[in-house]
Amino acid sequence: MNVVNTVNTMRAVGQDVLGGPGVLKVTEVERPAPRPNEVLVRVRAAGVNPTDWKHRATGGFLGEPPFVLGWDVSGVVEATGIGASLFRPGDEVFGMLPYPFGHGSHAEYVTAPARSFAPKPAGIDHIQAGALPLVSLTAWQAMVERADLRAGQRVLVHAAAGGVGHVAVQIAKARGAYVIGTASAGKHDFLRGIGVDEPVDYRTTDFAEAVRDVDVVLDTIGGDTSLRSLRVLRPGGLVVSILPVGSDDFYEEAGRLGVRALRMLVDADHHGMRAIAELVEEGGLRAEIAGTFPLAEAAEAHELGETGRTTGKLVLLTD
Repeated sequence: MNVVNTVNTMRAVGQDVLGGPGVLKVTEVERPAPRPNEVLVRVRAAGVNPTDWKHRATGGFLGEPPFVLGWDVSGVVEATGIGASLFRPGDEVFGMLPYPFGHGSHAEYVTAPARSFAPKPAGIDHIQAGALPLVSLTAWQAMVERADLRAGQRVLVHAAAGGVGHVAVQIAKARGAYVIGTASAGKHDFLRGIGVDEPVDYRTTDFAEAVRDVDVVLDTIGGDTSLRSLRVLRPGGLVVSILPVGSDDFYEEAGRLGVRALRMLVDADHHGMRAIAELVEEGGLRAEIAGTFPLAEAAEAHELGETGRTTGKLVLLTD
């Protein structure tokens, strides 16, 4: 193992109980050491996602605390474990920790398999890079890997101004698709600016009545939205929901209508991160930053995110 820093403690945003944002606190904990095929990364920025506040409140996949949340990472390799040959200390990287059990990026350091990361694009800072991994991999895996999105196809992106949504719009445009996006009217100028061809105000318009002949729907909301999205598809079209749990009615209704339905969870993926980095470097993808917060203000970031009114991503900074 090639170790650069011998300090053995770090700051992390942890919690001992489930609950509201107030359960989050900055604590001093032992700094992890990389195991074989892992790297230790000095975290510079880490995105905050809806999955963070859902796990904070309910435990989700993680069960009972204590735990440290966070899956997004942008930072600098501090040390490498045995056999971890992809990176060297000093390399700038970004990536998503293995979801869901690789959590822990809301801290000064984190360890993870080296293949969870890719080189950080030189043209963006750590704030941008820390905002991208989870939402970008989710959108990429949904639309490129699951839906095989192609040029000329019609895509409907729900909550198109949100974290996953605004990245999905840009990926769809890079693939040559025609993009329809739902958001409140006040966000329509933003949607047009990132490439949405047809904004829909979900507050005044029933998308299931207004939208037709769609090849792919990215469902970021779940529940009734999943079912109603099936009605806007062309024969053989696909709804990909990033909400992994729900009623079997979703699949049964898809079969009745002659369309397809799929639920998914995002996976950590080196090749996906490299594809995302390439798109960033080509100028086809950029995160909208809704706000940045130091680790000590993680609770405030959660409070803002839970309003559901932000555009883009919230990011925690360790410096």
